[in-house]
Amino acid sequence: MANYEDFAKKAKDVFVSMADMSMEVCRVTEEKARIFARRAKLNAEITREKAQIRRDKSEIGKKYYLLHKDDPEDAFKGHCENITESIARIRAKQKELEDLKKNGMDCDCDCECDEDCCETEPEPETKSKKKS
Repeated sequence: MANYEDFAKKAKDVFVSMADMSMEVCRVTEEKARIFARRAKLNAEITREKAQIRRDKSEIGKKYYLLHKDDPEDAFKGHCENITESIARIRAKQKELEDLKKNGMDCDCDCECDEDCCETEPEPETKSKKKS
């Protein structure tokens, strides 16, 4: 009977110890999950703030260019000239596109034709007949 009581006591001690360890593992896991969630939230908030900074800097640049494009400070002169030149190139390309459309070159099928081929139905393919 003593062996059974010793065995039962040892088994009980093992189960209590396992339960304590399980609770500790759960506690540690819960704490790590909480920390991970907080880090993810903070990273998302930082990303949003950085995006706002980029938008604000872009707006400052646009406003500066509009206000000072004809007489920029020396530090901004090259940038303003680059923007002005790019705008001129864009306008020239847009005009060229409009001219192409006016001349019937508005076909988007990459067939390099000057007629409206995209609206016509394709000719049916003829099947080759086998000789018997």
